[in-house]
Amino acid sequence: MIDKNKEKVIAKAVELFDEGYACSQSVLLAFAPNFDLDERTAKLISSTFGGGMGRLRETCGAVTGGFMVLGLAFGNEIPNDMETKLNSYKKVRELNKRVTEIHGTSNCRQLLIKHASEQQVQDRLHHKLICRQLVGDTTGLVFDILKDDHKI
Repeated sequence: MIDKNKEKVIAKAVELFDEGYACSQSVLLAFAPNFDLDERTAKLISSTFGGGMGRLRETCGAVTGGFMVLGLAFGNEIPNDMETKLNSYKKVRELNKRVTEIHGTSNCRQLLIKHASEQQVQDRLHHKLICRQLVGDTTGLVFDILKDDHKI
């Protein structure tokens, strides 16, 4: 079922995160029905992107989950379709810019340093301190990008 209500999509992503799904999974799963993406495939594809991509603490998993959604909406299927490919890259940069404008960075490590102590990260408290917020914010930003381009 396609959900065109921003608040419901954000709530769904946060609910999934609260259930224990990775940030990347939570964002992708919230939009999966809009693209006829089956839940199992969405879970598996996005499962290794949490923790800044496999706990590498690189690009925030919520953001990479958002990139996946943008790929579904704007990605290219034909290898030499450069116009579509470059437009999808533009959408990725747009999401990254918007996240950075709100949070100062889209880098997981930097977000954790900014919002949680090392002990809080060890105790897995960062999920409530910053990650949950990133899931909600990123979902909302992705929704806006999709809506602006009449994809939702």
